[in-house]
Amino acid sequence: MRGRLASVGTIAGGTIALAAACAPAPPVVLAGGPEPEAVFVLAPHTNTELGKLIDSAPELVVAGERLNVGLLRRFYAGHGFEPIWTTRQAQANSLVNAVLRAGDHGLAAELFHANLLRQTATLPPLDRELLVSDAFLSYADGLARGAMPVERRIDDEALTPEPIDVAAALDAAIASPDPAAVIEALAPTTPTYRALRQVLQSYRSGTPAGDKATTNRLREIEVNLERQRWLPRQLPAERVWVNVADAQLVLYRANRPVFSTRVIIGQDDKRNQSPEFRVTIDGILFNPPWNVPGDIATEEILPKISHDPNYLARHNMVMQPNGGLQQLPGPDAALGQIKFEMENRFGVYLHDTPEKNLFSRNNRRISHGCIRVQNPRELAALLMQQPIDTINQAIAMGSTSRSNLPAPVPVFVVYQTAFVDSDGTLQFHPDVYNRDAEIWPHLYPVRQPVEEREPPGQPRG
Repeated sequence: MRGRLASVGTIAGGTIALAAACAPAPPVVLAGGPEPEAVFVLAPHTNTELGKLIDSAPELVVAGERLNVGLLRRFYAGHGFEPIWTTRQAQANSLVNAVLRAGDHGLAAELFHANLLRQTATLPPLDRELLVSDAFLSYADGLARGAMPVERRIDDEALTPEPIDVAAALDAAIASPDPAAVIEALAPTTPTYRALRQVLQSYRSGTPAGDKATTNRLREIEVNLERQRWLPRQLPAERVWVNVADAQLVLYRANRPVFSTRVIIGQDDKRNQSPEFRVTIDGILFNPPWNVPGDIATEEILPKISHDPNYLARHNMVMQPNGGLQQLPGPDAALGQIKFEMENRFGVYLHDTPEKNLFSRNNRRISHGCIRVQNPRELAALLMQQPIDTINQAIAMGSTSRSNLPAPVPVFVVYQTAFVDSDGTLQFHPDVYNRDAEIWPHLYPVRQPVEEREPPGQPRG
């Protein structure tokens, strides 16, 4: 859990000076900028108590703030558990000023201890050392994989970027002439991320504070910046992109949109919402049967059978030996005539539908979570790299058959209520699943102090 940086200095005139416990070194003042600049003077302190302190308890709490013991242990293990910042004041200054600008990424700087950077207090040298490192590591982690990483999200929000060793990233920053730039480079560089940051700055600088509409728009921007941090930093050049929030599918090749179509997605209730996840299409099933999920069979179909003995025959369904229901393939089958094979733990896939009229609706949130594609034959032809006549011939056979794609194609099912569309235009859509409201408090939380590990200002002996 990230907290606010415990009281480590004095503030005056927009600069922060950290008093040394031993002989003080002269302050290093950074060049001016839009944010208050920080000045760090860290005490020389060379002993092995740091490792003992990190390993002494399952959690560390300094000045009422919890620190990430795991990250601190990985970082200091590479430095012999010796203090870092006493001899790296310029690097510390650069990184602290980056933390103070976390709001540019739609993150509360207080998540990374900024409140206590701006307060007057005194801490023992080792407490100060750990707090500064925790601020840098947690900020790097927030940019690299989000302030709300996958282990803290609901099950349906399963997107996550590639793993980042933030301890190694901080080491790289320390060795760089521009430490802040190294940490900032952990954030996404997608067109949507860049556009949202620009709009965020515009809203903050050009619109009166306190306006409810502005506040709501700011939150929407901040939440969708967070969603961008859940994506890989390098998206596959060829990919299928389904944005549930606007019920559209786009196929990209060489990072350019080459095909788009409407889709039908999951209903609003949480049980049937389409999840956010990454998967791979590796094949196409022509004339697919539908193995009815157990909950749908129990709650929707079996009650109808009890009132209508001919229900199964009229819908071309059969009872299987294991007690499950299957709808046989055909033009009126629920999956239509094409199913895009994409193995995943949600049991969600792309498929055709016989109910073509439903695509003309504005509200297309009517499925049980799967994604029905308006123009599946065209999509199949593009994925198979075959003429559409080849797709039509496979369907015309009438029997169920499978064709492998020339190469698997990644699919991203996302829920972005603010995004740059295929024309480069920034779009905003309603939060129909009410997911924005669940994310935003993790970006701007109300923090409560935790019990002190020991009173601030007390020396360690």
